[in-house]
Amino acid sequence: MQLGMIGLGRMGANIVRRLTKAGLSCVVYDRDPKPGEALAKEGATTAASLEDLVAKLNGPRAVWVMLPAGHATESTIETLTGLLSPGDAVIDGGNSFWRDDIRRGKALAQKGLNYLDVGTSGGVWGLERGYCMMIGGDGEVVKRLDPIFSALAPGKGAIPLTLGRETRDPRVEQGYMHAGPCGAGHFVKMVHNGIEYGLMQAYAEGFDILRNADADGVAPEHRFNFDLADVAEVWRRGSVVSSWLLDLTSSALAQEEKLESYSGYIEDSGEGRWTLMAAIEEAVPAEVLSAALYTRFRSRKDHTYAEKIISAMRKGFGGHVEPKKG
Repeated sequence: MQLGMIGLGRMGANIVRRLTKAGLSCVVYDRDPKPGEALAKEGATTAASLEDLVAKLNGPRAVWVMLPAGHATESTIETLTGLLSPGDAVIDGGNSFWRDDIRRGKALAQKGLNYLDVGTSGGVWGLERGYCMMIGGDGEVVKRLDPIFSALAPGKGAIPLTLGRETRDPRVEQGYMHAGPCGAGHFVKMVHNGIEYGLMQAYAEGFDILRNADADGVAPEHRFNFDLADVAEVWRRGSVVSSWLLDLTSSALAQEEKLESYSGYIEDSGEGRWTLMAAIEEAVPAEVLSAALYTRFRSRKDHTYAEKIISAMRKGFGGHVEPKKG
């Protein structure tokens, strides 16, 4: 099976690498030719333009767009709709707003094109670990493109099957799911990222409390001086709060416990805001997620050790780098 990949950033390039290793054929394009040149040495075929990419794919084509949400994705998909043929499929694997997916899906359907929105989690570790995917769109198209998704997914690994799941969709245990019609994939991924904000905030505040256990305002007989790297490491092993985010925290603290290379300035990529918009529309209380988002806003004016913990986690799972001062 072939796949065209547009956008060869941290995740786009590694998706191509994982597919190539699995024996799939990839045609790649990026405005910057350097990532494509590197992937060509690993078996991918480069394209000089969107037109060239479409020409090098056999029908029915599948083209994955891995670009920042907003204008870059919108304009690229608009251009593709004029180049593709009926029966071809466009996949948006970025973090687009789910209502945009519904609109795009309807527009492409009028031209005989298929549209899938694929919420993709895995960050810079996806090449090694695989990608968790939440897919929106027509079920028959998802089934046709299954070789792509199954190659990208982590697989069952050592995780035992959950009791009671024996008759459910086996793809889910592999690490990907058909969430529903257009928009459903990015809706699930949006809430996933909103939850991520809350989890990261909880870890960050907990480690900030541990770090300040010997603060001047604490009575001398009540003070403790904890080794935070050791705390993080012991929690990784058998604790009910163990997780990949804790793994990343432990790694960051082992290298630099005071996290002096981080300012604590935390960006938000939009999904947290969209999650709260959905919560408001549904009249669902979301106190933890709201507080986590507002803390990110505050971090841009006033930073604590907790924000440095979050910055370290974001760099660990997604390669997110704090903006330079000024």
